[in-house]
Amino acid sequence: MLEFTTTTNPTELLQILELQQQNLPESLSEIDKKEQGFVTVRHDFELLKKMNEIHPHIIAKSNGNVVGYALSMSKVFRNDIPILVPMFDEIDTTLQGKKPYILMGQVCIDRNYRGNGVFRGLYAKMKEEFTGIYSSIITEVDEKNIRSMNAHKAIGFKTLKTYRSNNHNWNIIYLDI
Repeated sequence: MLEFTTTTNPTELLQILELQQQNLPESLSEIDKKEQGFVTVRHDFELLKKMNEIHPHIIAKSNGNVVGYALSMSKVFRNDIPILVPMFDEIDTTLQGKKPYILMGQVCIDRNYRGNGVFRGLYAKMKEEFTGIYSSIITEVDEKNIRSMNAHKAIGFKTLKTYRSNNHNWNIIYLDI
């Protein structure tokens, strides 16, 4: 049985980091990256904890273990992860960026739970948590991460802007809430 909730303790944050580590590009084969997707940013415990103190992260749990997450990232962290600074700069140039938004800093699902509605459940919980506070959820996806782009489009994300940074082409996408 899956439970969609928010992070409440350090153990959950450590489980997020463990799942993240398993899905970084250097941990995956080329085939897995293409077929299963990947995460780009490596967070450390302190940053994840600080982000969580402002807006708890959204998690999916099974038998008490984190099996999926969607990181909640306030704009106050725009300069704390250098690879994300260009994304925030690009968002600032759009009308959507002028409205209050929450950044979904990274989404990841344990390989054994993919295709079971976890992705949709994480975003449904995120919408529930932030409706009335923010007008949209914004994130970006590497154009090479086809699985992630398709999953986001399937639940209603729209392309806000595309740009190139750090030798990657990025799609900034948003979901009105």
